[in-house]
Amino acid sequence: MAEEEGMRSLERADLAGYAARSCRSRGRMHPEEFRDDRPAFERDRDRIIHCAAFRRLEYKTQVFVNHEGDYYRTRLTHSLEVAQIGKAIARRLALNEELTEALALAHDLGHTPFGHTGEEVLNRLMEGFGGFEHNLQSFRVVDQLEERYPGFNGLNLSWEVLEGIIKHSSPYDRPTGLIEEFLPGVVPTIEAQIINFADEIAYNNHDIDDGLKSGYITIEQLNGVDLWREVWERIDTAHPDLDRERKKFQTISALIGLLIRDLITATEANLRACGVSTLDDVRRVNRPLVTFSPAMEERNRSLKRFLFTNLYRHHKVERMRVKAERYLTQLFESYVKHPTLLPRKYQQKMDMLGRERVVCDYIAGMTDRFALDEFKRLFEPYERV
Repeated sequence: MAEEEGMRSLERADLAGYAARSCRSRGRMHPEEFRDDRPAFERDRDRIIHCAAFRRLEYKTQVFVNHEGDYYRTRLTHSLEVAQIGKAIARRLALNEELTEALALAHDLGHTPFGHTGEEVLNRLMEGFGGFEHNLQSFRVVDQLEERYPGFNGLNLSWEVLEGIIKHSSPYDRPTGLIEEFLPGVVPTIEAQIINFADEIAYNNHDIDDGLKSGYITIEQLNGVDLWREVWERIDTAHPDLDRERKKFQTISALIGLLIRDLITATEANLRACGVSTLDDVRRVNRPLVTFSPAMEERNRSLKRFLFTNLYRHHKVERMRVKAERYLTQLFESYVKHPTLLPRKYQQKMDMLGRERVVCDYIAGMTDRFALDEFKRLFEPYERV
């Protein structure tokens, strides 16, 4: 089946031996007849971009809730930045850019409204009913919840894309409850490993930008972090007359470049040290091959600690977090108690999936804006329903 999708000649000729290839994909769950000869991972990327869950990311929280301003990142702009960084890394390592891009664009499809607060709330409310984890929810979105094609639910993505989605890992997201079909305990493709770090590079740096724009953190505070200060001083030396705003943007850009270069150098060293020359070698070695150097890992960790303390736990961010927890808890409890509040298509799934899981899927798919509007409709007496 893999050979039938995408002519071999359309696969890039300069891919490294350890890169994933569409022509060697383990295939799709459901057989399909295709209208063109796009390689499998390119087709997967396109399906992700056109799905409803991807569009909803435009109004899902990164750090700042959508109504707080048009400037701040959302899950959509974050996913685009992850894709840009991921592709830059993949290109320099001669990896499959289409697979990397597909994974970057899909990695947050299962995220709830109100960021990680929403994930924590739903996991608590779903205790005893299978819990909630956003990587598994991203998998549910592309495997079941999207309804676009004849003959099956989901997007019918390639095995390698599904594996990368379900094994995405970060300080906030650890794969749990892995499905046996996707080799629990075995590392995914190098392209999937890249996304873990492209995600981190993107959110660290755009959260700095958003944090500075909001006034929740300052340049003076950031200059207490070695990694930031060294890059800021380098930009200041090169452009002493540059205004502060442009200097900020140049520092963030240079910091992203510095992290990418370090990651590529360290990863190339890991590949050589482990004797990796094929994708089978990646599975055989079975350890993360994409890493920062130890020195950069420690410096980057200090930056993350700064952001956690000064931005993510800023009292104004905490206020919204507490409000979001109340909104989602009351919505969940109301829907479970009164399932007829849900659209009929969701009510019809309850016998098969269970009331709590259907409610969880419904809330997880909400944007921040829709969740706030729904809260008003249900709990404010003068709001039109």
